[in-house]
Amino acid sequence: MSNRLSEFQQYRTRMNDRIAQMDHLGIKRFFNLDTVAYKDGALSAKEKELLGLVASMVLRCNDCIDYHILQCMDAGWSDAELNEAFNVALIVGGSIVIPHLRHAVETVDLVHQMKAEGAG
Repeated sequence: MSNRLSEFQQYRTRMNDRIAQMDHLGIKRFFNLDTVAYKDGALSAKEKELLGLVASMVLRCNDCIDYHILQCMDAGWSDAELNEAFNVALIVGGSIVIPHLRHAVETVDLVHQMKAEGAG
């Protein structure tokens, strides 16, 4: 089943491949920094994904929210734990985060739906 989340994943993959084809050193370095930032260190990769999710909600980036929810759910964060992170983002970011909270909750529901359908 196609939905906005599966379309996002396809688009992200396609455009990341296209960006890689540009073979620009600065862009490659930035993408590498982003990848390395989420590896295990003093904090686990799992914890870092949750931090990325909260930051993405406060910064109001729905693409980033989708990406980090997918990573968080793959890492094993429960719905209750994600809800706690959503609350922190709402408290830090204020009421302007509410539309992105709606988006995040829908994304969690879509991930569960995709997994139930065997697409996740």
